[in-house]
Amino acid sequence: MKFLLVIAIIIMPVSSFGQFKLDLKKKVINQTNSHANQAADKAIDKGLDSVEKGAQDAVSGDENKDENQNAEQAKNENAAPEADAKEGQDKNAGADAAGKAPAQEQASLQTYSKYDFIPGEKIIFYEDFSQDAVGDFPAAWNTNGSAEVVTTNLFPGNWLKFDLREALWTDALLTLPDNYTIEFDVVPTRNEEGNMSGYDFRLMQSVNAKAFDHGSVPGKAAFSYTIEYYGTPRYRTYINSDEGADLGLSGSKDEESAKQKVNQKYHMALWYQKGRVRLYQNQTKLFDLPKAFTVQGVKMDRIRFEDGAAMVSNIRIAVGAPDMRNKLLTEGKLVSYGIYFDVSKDVVKPESYSTLKTIAGVMTENSDLKVKIVGYTDSDGADAANLDLSKKRGAAVKNELVKSFGIDAGRLESDGMGEAQPVAPNDTQANKALNRRVEFIKL
Repeated sequence: MKFLLVIAIIIMPVSSFGQFKLDLKKKVINQTNSHANQAADKAIDKGLDSVEKGAQDAVSGDENKDENQNAEQAKNENAAPEADAKEGQDKNAGADAAGKAPAQEQASLQTYSKYDFIPGEKIIFYEDFSQDAVGDFPAAWNTNGSAEVVTTNLFPGNWLKFDLREALWTDALLTLPDNYTIEFDVVPTRNEEGNMSGYDFRLMQSVNAKAFDHGSVPGKAAFSYTIEYYGTPRYRTYINSDEGADLGLSGSKDEESAKQKVNQKYHMALWYQKGRVRLYQNQTKLFDLPKAFTVQGVKMDRIRFEDGAAMVSNIRIAVGAPDMRNKLLTEGKLVSYGIYFDVSKDVVKPESYSTLKTIAGVMTENSDLKVKIVGYTDSDGADAANLDLSKKRGAAVKNELVKSFGIDAGRLESDGMGEAQPVAPNDTQANKALNRRVEFIKL
């Protein structure tokens, strides 16, 4: 009887991944049939055809090989993701040496074809916890509970891991304009009881600049985003004033595809635009609230995570909508912060899609435009390694424009300058993020 039970437990993850393969086939087929109607998009989508065919071929490939990979992935997803900091080892190095990334990182750009989020142009806050020692609480944050910086064997870089019923928040108040974007990566984890408990994210206008704001509706106003213990995303807005007393909003996304799962990474993006709030999870827009905050004086100044168990990293706040078309055609140079790579990697991440699509659109509509793509890094690491990485990143961006958007390779050049020509001192995380960039230069 015990033997049969073990077999059932082993088979369940594999069968679930079999269903995933079928869903992926459907998704690829749907993508093939969903080309945009606009002229520029039609030209771009021609470049997607060969990519989609490759994805279909990959889905229908060697069944035995796929099942072995899926079984291994299921095993990894059920394992606790945090590294043991006390061992003094960066387990991420082992994953890098094997040359393998988590399965989610293999998502190709075309899966983000409906992703319309474009990050702000100027970075004003960045946190990847790289300046903090593994096992410590991060210096730029505060809490009335506990948390620590960890590394993992599945996800690159440093992460802030928490399991609490309290909160942790940005210690200094943020100076945010009317329009800005907030992005972060999050991995729901298991709590001390071994269960997923979800977590809360809150963008708020605080009352206490140097302390914790208590209550179920803390601060003067806030947009809160909650992942329930069973994975469903919910939101709530509120304004704690007489004028805003009846203006609160709430809702949820009950589709199974929107639910978060334990030990899987999600890229969250929030677009705040004069009181309008849009929230994205990976390639999907979850919520769009055109009049979330209509009362004068609402000015968010803090982000915090609370009441749950998760790991967060790569928190990025940027302001200003980039005018890519004007800068490429008129100014002759576009500095982009909307193209993403993992730490020390040269693979373009899927959330770069909207930025690349806009650049490809400009090139499609201006057939004589030729562009040189130049990668840059910050000063962390050896000079030679940074130079090599920047060149590979420039080449990777060129390759995606050719492969995923159908741009003629003869119109593109690529190069890398490493840590040379910084645009800011390499003295803070935000400044280092400014130096990690991709430039497009009109030839």
